[in-house]
Amino acid sequence: MDGQGEASAAPPALQPVIALAAQVRQGLVGHEALVERLMTALLAGGHVLIEGPPGLAKTRAVKLLAAGLAGSFARIQCTPDLMPSDITGTQIFRPDGGRFDFLPGPIFHELVLVDEINRAPPKVQSALLEAMAEAQVTAGGTTRKLPDPFMVVATQNSIEHEGTFPLPEAQLDRFLLHLDLALPGAEAERAILDLVEGEAQHQPAPPAERLPGTAIAAARDAVAGIFLAPALKDFIVRLVVATRDPSGPLEGLVAHAVSPRGSLALAASARARAALLGRNHALPEDVEALAPDVLSHRLIPGWRATSEGLTSRDLIARLLSQVRPW
Repeated sequence: MDGQGEASAAPPALQPVIALAAQVRQGLVGHEALVERLMTALLAGGHVLIEGPPGLAKTRAVKLLAAGLAGSFARIQCTPDLMPSDITGTQIFRPDGGRFDFLPGPIFHELVLVDEINRAPPKVQSALLEAMAEAQVTAGGTTRKLPDPFMVVATQNSIEHEGTFPLPEAQLDRFLLHLDLALPGAEAERAILDLVEGEAQHQPAPPAERLPGTAIAAARDAVAGIFLAPALKDFIVRLVVATRDPSGPLEGLVAHAVSPRGSLALAASARARAALLGRNHALPEDVEALAPDVLSHRLIPGWRATSEGLTSRDLIARLLSQVRPW
């Protein structure tokens, strides 16, 4: 069955999100997968980490998404001297009232772009971890709830490592998806040049309608009803459990296998992708398309894999070639 077909089968609540995906896609060139993954995470209620060299429209993609959402948006530019209070907020003294009031930080927005997250020191990363995992922030001894919906999209450059703080595994595991962007080909780059020149001459029109939080909540409810066949659930579990099998396809290549959170994330993402493509049921192709972005950052290659030059994505690709849906 064609993964793009049966748009009419999608519940009406999903149509505005599908329209938003098309709108974001118009402002990007050669990033169909990036748009699909961002919208998948939005529907699944997860967070996204985008990695790639500078200049690949990582920030632009998130800004285009924010332009189509009615909720608030904030951008945090990470630096080594960033403090947790710079993102969570701080207490300020009001002399006129003789009291301290809490001034919320940029994390108290519905969509938050965290640029160059690996430049943030560990204390800031810890504050982000609480926000992403619990949808809440503790500042000044008080825990405050974050908006609903709440989504973090973080970026990091893959070519700069000096002055950075690698994300710990616990932080990586809180991202639903980890995308690895590659440089475009000549044809795509020419299209990018035409697009940017066209925008310089004619300011793009603002979105006709911005998606409110209520519409996102309704779309997420609809995604929960996307059918996941028992055989497809078995496929997801077999993929994840195979990373732990000492005599399986990845024998001797894994230092840390994928936890059950990987199965849950892959199932939720498969449902969301199926909904985004206009289907009322998930297919094996959804699982296979998403597995590298859902599982690779949850799997740590062992010394043997590293010595052979194999990355976690290489290991997931090997897994998909040997663990089949049926």
